[in-house]
Amino acid sequence: MQKYLFLICFGMLVSCELFMSKEDKTQKMVDDELLAIDWNDVDQYPLFEECDETVSKPQQKGCFQNVLMGYFSKALDSLHFQVEENLNDTVFIDFEVDEHGFITIRNVEEKTAIFNQIENFRSEVTQRLNDFTVKPALKRGIPVSIRFRLPLVLSTD
Repeated sequence: MQKYLFLICFGMLVSCELFMSKEDKTQKMVDDELLAIDWNDVDQYPLFEECDETVSKPQQKGCFQNVLMGYFSKALDSLHFQVEENLNDTVFIDFEVDEHGFITIRNVEEKTAIFNQIENFRSEVTQRLNDFTVKPALKRGIPVSIRFRLPLVLSTD
Protein backbone atom coordinates (compact mmCIF):
# COMPACT_ATOMS: atom_id res chain seq x y z
CA MET A 1 0.00 0.00 0.00
CA GLN A 2 2.82 2.39 0.88
CA LYS A 3 4.45 1.68 -2.47
CA TYR A 4 1.29 2.71 -4.31
CA LEU A 5 0.93 5.86 -2.24
CA PHE A 6 4.55 6.78 -2.98
CA LEU A 7 4.09 6.14 -6.71
CA ILE A 8 0.92 8.26 -6.80
CA CYS A 9 2.65 11.19 -5.02
CA PHE A 10 5.71 10.88 -7.25
CA GLY A 11 3.54 10.72 -10.35
CA MET A 12 1.67 13.88 -9.34
CA LEU A 13 4.92 15.79 -8.83
CA VAL A 14 6.40 14.68 -12.14
CA SER A 15 3.21 15.15 -14.10
CA CYS A 16 3.09 18.88 -13.32
CA GLU A 17 6.35 19.33 -15.20
CA LEU A 18 5.05 17.27 -18.11
CA PHE A 19 2.04 19.53 -18.61
CA MET A 20 4.00 22.81 -18.72
CA SER A 21 4.03 24.48 -22.12
CA LYS A 22 7.31 25.17 -23.92
CA GLU A 23 6.86 28.89 -23.25
CA ASP A 24 6.41 28.27 -19.52
CA LYS A 25 9.47 26.01 -19.43
CA THR A 26 11.51 28.63 -21.31
CA GLN A 27 10.30 31.39 -18.99
CA LYS A 28 11.18 29.28 -15.95
CA MET A 29 14.70 28.70 -17.31
CA VAL A 30 15.12 32.43 -18.00
CA ASP A 31 13.86 33.32 -14.52
CA ASP A 32 16.23 30.81 -12.92
CA GLU A 33 19.15 32.20 -14.94
CA LEU A 34 18.30 35.79 -14.02
CA LEU A 35 18.23 34.85 -10.35
CA ALA A 36 21.66 33.21 -10.67
CA ILE A 37 23.30 36.37 -12.08
CA ASP A 38 25.17 38.61 -9.62
CA TRP A 39 23.99 42.04 -10.78
CA ASN A 40 26.37 43.84 -8.41
CA ASP A 41 29.52 42.65 -10.14
CA VAL A 42 30.90 42.71 -13.68
CA ASP A 43 32.69 39.98 -15.61
CA GLN A 44 35.37 42.39 -16.85
CA TYR A 45 36.28 45.79 -15.45
CA PRO A 46 36.72 48.84 -17.69
CA LEU A 47 40.17 48.70 -19.27
CA PHE A 48 42.68 51.20 -20.60
CA GLU A 49 44.93 50.26 -23.52
CA GLU A 50 47.75 49.62 -21.02
CA CYS A 51 45.74 46.91 -19.23
CA ASP A 52 45.64 43.23 -20.22
CA GLU A 53 42.12 41.86 -20.60
CA THR A 54 43.27 38.24 -20.20
CA VAL A 55 44.36 38.58 -16.55
CA SER A 56 42.13 37.86 -13.56
CA LYS A 57 39.39 40.27 -12.45
CA PRO A 58 41.31 41.55 -9.41
CA GLN A 59 44.32 42.31 -11.65
CA GLN A 60 42.06 44.03 -14.20
CA LYS A 61 40.54 46.16 -11.45
CA GLY A 62 43.97 47.01 -10.08
CA CYS A 63 45.29 48.01 -13.50
CA PHE A 64 42.21 50.13 -14.19
CA GLN A 65 42.52 51.91 -10.84
CA ASN A 66 46.27 52.50 -11.18
CA VAL A 67 46.08 53.88 -14.73
CA LEU A 68 43.01 55.95 -13.86
CA MET A 69 44.76 57.43 -10.82
CA GLY A 70 47.73 58.32 -13.02
CA TYR A 71 45.51 60.06 -15.59
CA PHE A 72 43.52 61.86 -12.91
CA SER A 73 46.72 62.88 -11.13
CA LYS A 74 48.11 64.43 -14.31
CA ALA A 75 44.81 66.18 -15.06
CA LEU A 76 44.53 67.64 -11.57
CA ASP A 77 48.23 68.44 -11.16
CA SER A 78 47.88 71.74 -13.01
CA LEU A 79 45.13 72.96 -10.69
CA HIS A 80 46.31 75.65 -8.30
CA PHE A 81 44.03 77.33 -5.82
CA GLN A 82 44.79 79.99 -3.26
CA VAL A 83 43.31 79.47 0.18
CA GLU A 84 43.32 81.57 3.30
CA GLU A 85 43.44 78.68 5.78
CA ASN A 86 45.35 75.40 5.63
CA LEU A 87 43.41 72.50 4.19
CA ASN A 88 44.01 68.85 4.91
CA ASP A 89 40.95 66.87 3.87
CA THR A 90 39.70 64.16 1.54
CA VAL A 91 36.92 64.70 -0.97
CA PHE A 92 35.23 61.73 -2.60
CA ILE A 93 34.43 61.93 -6.30
CA ASP A 94 31.78 59.59 -7.70
CA PHE A 95 32.13 58.84 -11.38
CA GLU A 96 30.65 56.50 -13.93
CA VAL A 97 32.14 54.64 -16.86
CA ASP A 98 29.17 54.20 -19.20
CA GLU A 99 28.52 51.38 -21.67
CA HIS A 100 30.40 53.35 -24.36
CA GLY A 101 33.50 53.85 -22.19
CA PHE A 102 32.98 57.56 -21.44
CA ILE A 103 33.94 58.67 -17.94
CA THR A 104 31.52 61.14 -16.36
CA ILE A 105 31.76 62.76 -12.94
CA ARG A 106 28.46 62.17 -11.13
CA ASN A 107 29.13 63.85 -7.81
CA VAL A 108 31.81 65.71 -5.89
CA GLU A 109 31.28 65.30 -2.16
CA GLU A 110 30.18 68.42 -0.32
CA LYS A 111 32.87 69.63 2.06
CA THR A 112 31.96 73.01 3.53
CA ALA A 113 35.53 73.88 4.55
CA ILE A 114 36.76 73.33 0.99
CA PHE A 115 33.88 74.90 -0.91
CA ASN A 116 33.94 77.99 1.31
CA GLN A 117 37.58 78.63 0.38
CA ILE A 118 37.54 77.44 -3.24
CA GLU A 119 34.39 78.60 -5.03
CA ASN A 120 34.94 76.89 -8.37
CA PHE A 121 36.46 73.67 -6.98
CA ARG A 122 33.65 71.37 -8.18
CA SER A 123 33.50 72.81 -11.71
CA GLU A 124 37.30 72.77 -12.16
CA VAL A 125 37.61 69.16 -11.00
CA THR A 126 34.62 68.02 -13.06
CA GLN A 127 35.86 69.79 -16.19
CA ARG A 128 39.31 68.20 -16.01
CA LEU A 129 38.17 64.67 -15.21
CA ASN A 130 35.36 64.27 -17.77
CA ASP A 131 37.64 63.89 -20.81
CA PHE A 132 38.71 60.24 -20.55
CA THR A 133 37.51 57.13 -22.36
CA VAL A 134 38.21 53.46 -21.77
CA LYS A 135 36.95 50.08 -22.90
CA PRO A 136 33.67 49.66 -21.00
CA ALA A 137 33.00 47.04 -18.35
CA LEU A 138 31.40 43.80 -19.56
CA LYS A 139 28.67 41.65 -18.08
CA ARG A 140 28.06 38.45 -20.00
CA GLY A 141 29.83 39.95 -23.00
CA ILE A 142 27.59 43.05 -23.05
CA PRO A 143 29.04 46.52 -22.33
CA VAL A 144 27.56 47.95 -19.13
CA SER A 145 28.02 51.09 -17.08
CA ILE A 146 29.75 50.94 -13.71
CA ARG A 147 30.28 53.45 -10.92
CA PHE A 148 33.37 54.10 -8.83
CA ARG A 149 34.34 56.37 -5.95
CA LEU A 150 37.68 58.12 -5.99
CA PRO A 151 39.26 59.74 -2.92
CA LEU A 152 40.96 63.06 -3.64
CA VAL A 153 43.30 64.21 -0.87
CA LEU A 154 43.68 67.96 -0.57
CA SER A 155 46.58 69.30 1.42
CA THR A 156 48.05 72.80 1.53
CA ASP A 157 51.18 71.76 3.39
